[in-house]
Amino acid sequence: MPNKIFDIELRLLVDAIYLKYHFDFRGYADASLKRRLTAAMLRFGCATLSQLQDKVLHGAAVFPALLDYLTVQVSEMFRDPAYFRSLRNEVVPLLRTYPSLKIWVAGCSAGEEVYSLAILLREEGLLERTVIYATDINPHALKRAEAGVYDLERIAGFTTNHQNSGAHSSLSDYYTAAYGRAVFDKSLRKQIVFSDHSLATDSVFAEVHLVSCRNVLIYFDRTLQDRALGLFSSALCRKGFLGLGSKESIRFSSSADAFDEFVREDRIFQKKAA
Repeated sequence: MPNKIFDIELRLLVDAIYLKYHFDFRGYADASLKRRLTAAMLRFGCATLSQLQDKVLHGAAVFPALLDYLTVQVSEMFRDPAYFRSLRNEVVPLLRTYPSLKIWVAGCSAGEEVYSLAILLREEGLLERTVIYATDINPHALKRAEAGVYDLERIAGFTTNHQNSGAHSSLSDYYTAAYGRAVFDKSLRKQIVFSDHSLATDSVFAEVHLVSCRNVLIYFDRTLQDRALGLFSSALCRKGFLGLGSKESIRFSSSADAFDEFVREDRIFQKKAA
């Protein structure tokens, strides 16, 4: 019975969040929501989700803080270096054929993947003719992403990933270090547009040549995954590219027939010409 009550309260809470704040978590995987909301209950001193719902609805400062629990904030630069190596070796040569490029990083969190792509494109001589759209539903994450500031203790891991991605330069060329922080070069941000966007409720906003949405769909249920993949398919130009996380796939989605596998082991797909 307690588990059943928790499930009922969970549905009521996500409905309340949608109705009051217009953030839609109704299509997120239950297992993920349960883990995050259990942690949030401890943070806000609530014995039940109903108590948490009361605070969310009546405390103006509570929902922004809760949003950090509901959205994924874990990433690193050049995460899964093989993915970026495949982009560099297999995708970039085809992107060179376009006079200008648009790239969408969906679910950009604090910006680690966005800066990874910007650095890769700078190394390949493509950044100056590229616009990168970096989107997320969490405004706090977007502010951190736009700042481009990371704890210096994380840089060693970022540097190793960068080297393993087939880098042509040193990561230290792109940041300055001071007071325990690494601040990434403002010239990288000149090509990036940071904006809020929800894969659950919003529509396509541009035609792009590459969509990179990695380790986001795993937190969605099948219906929301299908919606997101449909958005990506609609946004991509013919023969554009889609990059997903290592545990994600387009198989069984309604968009599966729109793509060919391009680099199977690194989850890179290419939209069909027709």
